[in-house]
Amino acid sequence: MITLADIRAARQTIGDSVFLSPCAYSETFSRLTGNKVYFKLENLQMTGSFKERGAVNKLLSLSPEERSRGVVTASAGNHAQGVAYHSTRLGIRSKICMPVGTPLIKISSTKNYGAEVILFGNNFDEASEEAERLRKAQNLTFVHAFDDDAIIAGQGTIGLELLEQQPDLEAIVVPIGGGGLIGGIACAVKESKPNIKIVGVETARIPSMKASLAAHTPVTLPPAATIADGIAVRRAGVHTLPLVEKYVDEIVTVDEEEIANAILLLLEREKTVAEGAGAAPAAALLNHKTSLKGLRTAVVISGGNIDVNFLSRIIERGLVKDGRLVRLRIRTPDQPAALYKVLGVIAERRANIMSIVHDRSHYGVNLGESAVELTLETRGREHADEIIAALREGGYPIEQVG
Repeated sequence: MITLADIRAARQTIGDSVFLSPCAYSETFSRLTGNKVYFKLENLQMTGSFKERGAVNKLLSLSPEERSRGVVTASAGNHAQGVAYHSTRLGIRSKICMPVGTPLIKISSTKNYGAEVILFGNNFDEASEEAERLRKAQNLTFVHAFDDDAIIAGQGTIGLELLEQQPDLEAIVVPIGGGGLIGGIACAVKESKPNIKIVGVETARIPSMKASLAAHTPVTLPPAATIADGIAVRRAGVHTLPLVEKYVDEIVTVDEEEIANAILLLLEREKTVAEGAGAAPAAALLNHKTSLKGLRTAVVISGGNIDVNFLSRIIERGLVKDGRLVRLRIRTPDQPAALYKVLGVIAERRANIMSIVHDRSHYGVNLGESAVELTLETRGREHADEIIAALREGGYPIEQVG
């Protein structure tokens, strides 16, 4: 098991190889969660996540002979980019096995950092098996994504930074995948200030650490799809589980809708881009999943490598949930100026029409009627309800779609 001395040594080893990420206060999230919230913005690292801390610490620990042979790893994306970037910077050849469903931004970024990418398997575990096969076949050095003491110690440097940036911290909320991040942070913090609470957050789809804690041994869960792909790890680590058992106070889970909402809120209110795993701790606080109340709390935004197409879908979905994007189907008389009158009601209430479909044949309309389907941009649920009420007062049969 790693020690505080190991983490301090890792900090010396890493030096200026990684960015000292800020730990910024959030007035909005403090108000919404009932805690005094600070965001540790690891999404601002060169490769977009905390993973390069452990990666560079491990790479710098290799012997000259190990460096000359090259390295191999498996990753859903962030560890891959950290290994690729720092391997290239240090002149080490790297091969990265990634699941076939890895977001395109993570695949292309890993290639651009100089690694050879091998797409294999449907999840991290299958990609890891391929990486192990390559290690044996080509005599490479395996750089584990989380279950390695050098990796854990590198991630733990975040804990040392937090203690310096916010000396009065009372709690830290951290995402959990395999446990390397929370294990390192928890060791660094608890060995320095044992009264600080450490809370871990998993996706409800794959709560492998909770299952492993209950069994007191690593447990393998079935694969499952989640937008928090960075923490979609089916089995906790042999090295990380004892650290979590010893130092972590609480583990909670968040569902897909909660994560998506947190991504949107971070983007809109904090101007911070977070991927699913990076937004999970914020989701836990927003939905009051933890026992934390009124505490000075650091939230680790672990990464921001989210595909822009997927982000656009999250934004649109969030707008629909907030009532800021509304689709209505209205029946009107099939006669001149009927559509004009409908649009006049909407214009009077200052809603923006995003799309319109005028149909005389579908949706069960009668002869002499038309169906008009409108997508409106509104100021929110109250504004949308006002528009619907006005249309109904005008005598128009109306239904909200979706």
